[in-house]
Amino acid sequence: MFRPIFCILLAAGAVASTGAQAAGPLGTLPLGRYLCELPGDAAGLASKPVPGAWFDVINASSYDSERGDGTYLLTGDEVVFTRGPMRGARFERSGARTLKRTDLIGPQAKMRCVRTGPKR
Repeated sequence: MFRPIFCILLAAGAVASTGAQAAGPLGTLPLGRYLCELPGDAAGLASKPVPGAWFDVINASSYDSERGDGTYLLTGDEVVFTRGPMRGARFERSGARTLKRTDLIGPQAKMRCVRTGPKR
């Protein structure tokens, strides 16, 4: 009789101890290629592509990149890559096609990835 309540309390404690919390409803990103870039300057290009920093959202919560495939989790406007070569990368959705990287420091901290169209 008390077993279900104990299980619920145990699960709630596990979530609290990991610091995990829902940032909004679950979702998926639009399918297609996301190219990553850094801001340019007024004297040159508007943006500077980051070589090798691209990924394709291929279905539901899966992606593919030149280094392999994996999965991501979208909650509200927060995207966290949970498996594969991009594991641990964090982004904030800042528009319908744009993701801003939030887990980098230094010059790379301004990286953003923009959906450019269908998977290539």
